[in-house]
Amino acid sequence: MSAARQLPLAFPFRAALGREDFLVGAANVAAVSAIDGWPEWPDGGLLLIGPTGSGKSHLVEVWRRRSGARRFAADALPENVVDGLDDVSAVAVEDCGAGVDERALFHLLNAAERRGVDVLLTARSAPGFWRVTIPDLLSRLRRLPAVVMQAPDEDLLAALIVKLFADRQIAIERGVVDYVLPRLERSFEAMQSFVDQADRLAMAEGKPVTRALAARVLAACRPLPVAETSPGEPATD
Repeated sequence: MSAARQLPLAFPFRAALGREDFLVGAANVAAVSAIDGWPEWPDGGLLLIGPTGSGKSHLVEVWRRRSGARRFAADALPENVVDGLDDVSAVAVEDCGAGVDERALFHLLNAAERRGVDVLLTARSAPGFWRVTIPDLLSRLRRLPAVVMQAPDEDLLAALIVKLFADRQIAIERGVVDYVLPRLERSFEAMQSFVDQADRLAMAEGKPVTRALAARVLAACRPLPVAETSPGEPATD
C-alpha cells in the first residue's frame, strides 16, 4: 500500500499509564490540561462535564493512576462513603447528575474539604441541570472549577482508529476508516472492541483489514441499517 493511501496520524498521543493512548484534540485539550495541573488544583477539586464517549472515564483513570484516588459511581455511593476517605488523599465520583444520592455526595465533599482530599467529579451536564434539592450542595458544586469536554470530532476519531490499529502493527487505509466511522458508536470502548475483532478475524483468515472485512465485523456486532449499505459495496474480500 502506498503512503499516499494511508491516513496520517496527525494528533499527538499521551500514554495513559499503561491503559491506553489518549489522543489530544480540540475537544479535550482543556480537560487534559486541567488533569495535568493536579496536584496544584487551587480549590482541591475539579468537575469534568461532557457527553458519553467524550473521554471522561479515560481521564479519570489517568488521574486515578497518578493520584491513587478511590473511585465511586455516583449512583452507588455507599452511606458510609466518608469512611472511605480515611486512607486516601484523592477521590473520583463518576457520572454525577439527577438521581445522585445528594446527602452522601454532600457529606463526601464536606469531609474531603476538611481532610484535604482532592475530588474529581464527572457528569454529562452542569450541576444546575441535576435538580439538586439541597441548596448548600448545589452551591458547593457550582464553586467547583469545571471543564467542558466536547464529543470527539471526525478527525480525532479517525486518528484514534488509526492509532489502535497501528498499536497492532496494522496499516489501515483511509477508505476503511471512512467506512467504519459513521457506523460505529462514538466511544473509545466501541472502537477498541471493533479493532480487536477486526484484528482477530484478519489473523484467522490471513487477510488484510479491508472494507469488506470491516463490514462483516460491524454486522456481527449489530445489524447495519439498509441505508448504510450501498449496492456498490463488495460482499466479499
